[in-house]
Amino acid sequence: MNIYVGNLDFKVTEQQLEKIFSEFGQVESARIITDKFSGRSKGFGFVVMEDDSEANNAIKSLNGKDFNSRPLTVNEARPRKDNY
Repeated sequence: MNIYVGNLDFKVTEQQLEKIFSEFGQVESARIITDKFSGRSKGFGFVVMEDDSEANNAIKSLNGKDFNSRPLTVNEARPRKDNY
């Protein structure tokens, strides 16, 4: 399952993101989205977990939880809509 993680502190690393989700199960990947020009974090990212029950448990447990003094927004990622 692809999980959206928002309201991240700009200093959070992909390793830190992977670590908090790995407490709930196997993490395939953790990616923080960055600005293509500055390379600075945009404050959100995505985590992929193979097992849906582990992913759902992580979503329920981490949504609204403080991480680096910011409440996380965690939910199942929705497909990107093209704005044409």
